[in-house]
Amino acid sequence: MAAPVVPSSLQIYNSYVEDPKWQTKFTIIWCSGVALAVAVSVPSLILGLRHGRSLKGIVGISETNGYRSAHSDGQEPPPTSRRGRRLVGAWNALVSPTYWSPPGLGLNLGQIIVLSAYLTAVLVCIIKDAPLISNPNRAGFLALAQFPVVFLFATKNSILSLLLGPGNGYEKLNFMHRMAGRAMFLAGCIHGSLWIRNHLQYGLSILGPQKETSGVASLALLCIIVLTSLRPVRRLFYEYFFVIHILTYVAFFVTICYHTIYASPWIFPPLAFYGADVLLRLFRYRIKDATLTAPDAHMTLIRVHNCDDGWLAGQHVRLRIFFSNRVFESHALTILSAPPSHSCLSSPGFLLAARSDGDWTRALNNYTRKEQERLRINEKSESDSAAFVQVMLDGPYGGSSVDLGLYESVLLIAGGSGVTFTLGLLDDIIGRCVKLGRSQGERTRRIEFTWCIKSFGQIEWFAPMLIDIATAASNSTIDLHISIFVTCLCDPEAVPHIPNSIVTLSRPSVQDLLKDFISLSPISENEDSVEIRLDESQKSHGLGGGVAVCASGPESLTREAQNAVARLGLTMSMDVGGIALHTELFTL
Repeated sequence: MAAPVVPSSLQIYNSYVEDPKWQTKFTIIWCSGVALAVAVSVPSLILGLRHGRSLKGIVGISETNGYRSAHSDGQEPPPTSRRGRRLVGAWNALVSPTYWSPPGLGLNLGQIIVLSAYLTAVLVCIIKDAPLISNPNRAGFLALAQFPVVFLFATKNSILSLLLGPGNGYEKLNFMHRMAGRAMFLAGCIHGSLWIRNHLQYGLSILGPQKETSGVASLALLCIIVLTSLRPVRRLFYEYFFVIHILTYVAFFVTICYHTIYASPWIFPPLAFYGADVLLRLFRYRIKDATLTAPDAHMTLIRVHNCDDGWLAGQHVRLRIFFSNRVFESHALTILSAPPSHSCLSSPGFLLAARSDGDWTRALNNYTRKEQERLRINEKSESDSAAFVQVMLDGPYGGSSVDLGLYESVLLIAGGSGVTFTLGLLDDIIGRCVKLGRSQGERTRRIEFTWCIKSFGQIEWFAPMLIDIATAASNSTIDLHISIFVTCLCDPEAVPHIPNSIVTLSRPSVQDLLKDFISLSPISENEDSVEIRLDESQKSHGLGGGVAVCASGPESLTREAQNAVARLGLTMSMDVGGIALHTELFTL
């Protein structure tokens, strides 16, 4: 006769047997989500590997002496496959609503959906069939299960960034790191507060025994980590935030291992992710000579010597400049030029720009102007001299998720110093079409470059580069137009002549810019409407070849660009062959 079975309703809940199962279920859920994202990105990854974009710069900046003399492309872009473009257009049209971004959140609809699904999975795994009031261990187990997610989405050299393809660097994945950290905090608060309640109810000591004391210490450290990582604290006191973040997480690792023996298996994946990150950083570190020039009190230009290859346009590096007492500070700066192998600049190289917008950038600008003045006095020269320094590079990272060469029409929009991102993209695509002769089948025919600034004097920062690029494009099959919008009537006489450009005193609407760009204006003559019959080549020039939109700058501008693309209807998006969007926003 079989032994009697105790009914499930009368069985004592064994959290040390049941709760680890929910850890496993949760891990399967988020791993499945990551696998789905990777699967969707496979076509982009394969295309990036084929064009040499996916692994570019994985071992850092290199020296190849790859400069080539400029020559005109002299050939038309390859014909566009209508069927393929319609498929791409349909896919882009389907995902475009996820670009919609409400004000104040710093997230788009797609990210909100992902975060909501993640938080729902965490809460379901905590609550489902768990007697939390009497035994809140489930929440503690789920807090431990957040460790791999926190570190996978935090490291700069993440395997996930490589699998998702170009343009999906750590800065694009960081929103998941923050959500996983807050989910860990939520689960830890549920676990800790309910245990404290039970101890108070039954008169048990909260501090004293190792398990209780280490648990309270762990929760306190977790509170410090979360509170000091809120956006206002990060923006106002970033250096303090960074130091506190690192030290408290190390202490949190120690205390959580003292608190429970079930923590150790969840510690190993974060250590592996962090170890891989440190190893790849060692390959990417470079110490180089550089020269600094300051055109005015608001901008510092940095030219790093002996850097010829190893980056994609739009990528950034973590830069550490050895000057004054700022040796231990590093900052993210976008590379504003293409590699010399196909750059259109008359003096190509590895160029960076730092706008005076914080303590470090202001100190750098002051140091540069003082050094330039000292050199002018010593050399008795009227020309601007450059200050020599040594720098440390860590990178490159990030970049554009959109390969502009796959689209016939390109709209680049920048606000303020965000032009460093779009200027690099412009130099790259013009160089690929002009200097490299469309060697990878670039289809780009038409480019609209838009820059919004506060004063006319800011044009001088990058006017020489814009002139070089516009001159190279004028002798090619690319139709490049540059629009500069100035929002303040300051120093209007300081407007350099840039070929095929227009300067306007107004603030543009991104939605209007996009609509004007993708639409073919009707042609009329006098008062009579004239019907124009377009041949196939003219039609493909205007419609069907796809539109790439890249926006960089303040949050208001990138949000406006996202909403402008999201508002376009399915039919319009498919008619133009799809609208791809990439936005670049550096925020703490």
